Amino acid sequence: MKPSILIGSSLVFGAVAAFFVAQLTKTPSAAKGPRVVIASSAIQAGTELSPAQLRALDWPSSSIPKDVFADTKLLENRVARQTIEAGELVLESKLAPVNSKGGLAATITAGKRAISVRVNDVVGVAGFALPGNYVDVLVSAKDSNGKAFSKIVLNRVKVLAVAQDTVADPTKPKIVNAVTLELTPEESEQLDLARSIGSLSLALRNEMDTSPVQSEGKRLVDLTQQPALAEEPAVAISPTATSPVKKPVSKRVKSTAKVQVDRVEEIRGIKESEDAK
Repeated sequence: MKPSILIGSSLVFGAVAAFFVAQLTKTPSAAKGPRVVIASSAIQAGTELSPAQLRALDWPSSSIPKDVFADTKLLENRVARQTIEAGELVLESKLAPVNSKGGLAATITAGKRAISVRVNDVVGVAGFALPGNYVDVLVSAKDSNGKAFSKIVLNRVKVLAVAQDTVADPTKPKIVNAVTLELTPEESEQLDLARSIGSLSLALRNEMDTSPVQSEGKRLVDLTQQPALAEEPAVAISPTATSPVKKPVSKRVKSTAKVQVDRVEEIRGIKESEDAK
């Protein structure tokens, strides 16, 4: 066989071998998943979504949550019902209904209402009640007999806004003069009645605490009435006992000790005589 044929054959076999080796050692590229829209920056509740806050990318898994969006154009003029952090998926459940105009009304849960109450630095939990927190509402008033009482009238209601802010910095509590709460229609009526008969206060709750409070309230007598103190019994000492014995004594009785006389001395003039008894 001619040397040129051998060289050509070697080159062909070498190329084929190099191709197969390259295919075996090549890292497979990740398969493209479905397109989803995420928030490229934080989107505050009640604000309209802007294209600059959104980004579409390939989801690396075939399993994705429901109600996702594949294109940013589908989110034009939509309003966030709750805060969406940067990197979160934009879901339908986090958005207000279509054609919502934004603002506080867009953040209210369907079937509920927003009602504002006046507060001061104490009633407003010194500024630590922030949007998204949960509070109990107490009323302090007088009953039909003029007796003062205090009672929890609403359990675990959500704070929608403090003053005119729907978002607040938790590291910088701010004293405000009004707090807006999210209530059912029945709770709104209860709160309106409570503030008409007395003054309201807020009690801040842990966000994970969902247990209802069952309380009958407190009255002035519960604060002023003190339990009676038991009287300390008197201590009587027994003459034959080595340690005191506690006995209730109604009155103090004087005891007379008997004195035994061993002898009698008689003195007549300057003469002294002694007679045994």
